[in-house]
Amino acid sequence: MIKKIPVSELKPGMFIHDLNVGWMDHPFLRNQFPVTSDEDMGRILATGVREVYIDTEQGLDVGDHAPTQEEVKAGIEAEILQAASEPSAIIQVSFAEEVKRASRIHKQAHNVVKNVMRDVRLGQAVQMEAVEEVVEAITDSILRNAGALVGLSGIKDKDEYTFLHSVSVCTLMVTFAKSLGFPMELIKLAGVGGLLHDTGKMKVPNEILNKPGRLTDDEFAVMRSHPEEGWKILKDIPGIDEIALDITLHHHERMDGSGYPHKLPGAAISKMAQMAAVVDVYDAITSDRCYHKGMPAPEGLRKLWEWSKFHFNPELVQAFMRCVGIYPVGSLVKLESGRLAIVTEQNEGSLLQPVVKAVFSTKSNSYITPLEIDLAKPMGKGGADKITGHEDPARWKIDVARFMA
Repeated sequence: MIKKIPVSELKPGMFIHDLNVGWMDHPFLRNQFPVTSDEDMGRILATGVREVYIDTEQGLDVGDHAPTQEEVKAGIEAEILQAASEPSAIIQVSFAEEVKRASRIHKQAHNVVKNVMRDVRLGQAVQMEAVEEVVEAITDSILRNAGALVGLSGIKDKDEYTFLHSVSVCTLMVTFAKSLGFPMELIKLAGVGGLLHDTGKMKVPNEILNKPGRLTDDEFAVMRSHPEEGWKILKDIPGIDEIALDITLHHHERMDGSGYPHKLPGAAISKMAQMAAVVDVYDAITSDRCYHKGMPAPEGLRKLWEWSKFHFNPELVQAFMRCVGIYPVGSLVKLESGRLAIVTEQNEGSLLQPVVKAVFSTKSNSYITPLEIDLAKPMGKGGADKITGHEDPARWKIDVARFMA
């Protein structure tokens, strides 16, 4: 049985089923391992982990007071459903109208980030004009239809992760800031900060940045130096805004003071940096890397919700979920009819009833002619179809990108 316990109840002899933090927030090769010594305990505590899941069939148990994994999941689902009653963003043009334009902007942003990172590696000046130009294009696309660019940002080549992650964080920061009603100037500055937030990773050796196995303690320390390294690089750029510097330096800080580089408590972390922390982790845990497989977007949102108890601002996590939807654009969902569909747009009235494109039948185990369905509208005498849960595209060998263009 899998149970969730506070780390204060953890002891040698127990078996960790899940450390319950993002992959890069701990130095262990795996999320699952036995706790064999006080040294293991010390390393776990040093990561800032506050709650863990244990497997009582492979290690020591705790009392009946500890909730099971199923009970925790049910509680989170209930909380999320309550939050889903809030309206989402207003869409000016359809997904189909915006997606080709968004695809061009996404490629442009990818090239800009690659050039920025190359210049940093070579010790050359970052071309801020190109950065600001592409952020403006991203902002314009988000204003027309946020789902198109957000959906494309979820599709990544794991070998290009470092660059595409920066594009995604920029896109999501612009979308997030817009949804919170920020003025246009701040929306664009949020985007600039998102695009440049990982600049310091170019000071991390490639053998550490892309290491497929466990990082040593020294390598982990080098990896954690990237916010400060990025800040050092960017602070000397003429005209760089303080918001971009703040996001770069503090996107790994956590509300309970367990983050880095300065272990700031929540009250000392700016709202922009708190937003960047949410966005950065969401994109990281939902992306495939050379050393781990990303989780589906809806599952990533549920993890953010769970972790917001200690690590993130709960109000901002809730706002972010309303911004991208309970089932974000690009998610593969299963419908009550047995069809699998890709989410293409959010509905302003209900986050649980997005617009989807049905592409596959689980009953016949075959592709079907793509069909757009607005789940908020009645459909025939039997009523509207509805989502019963999310699916992993890899399980069904569905290439989501093929249906996003």
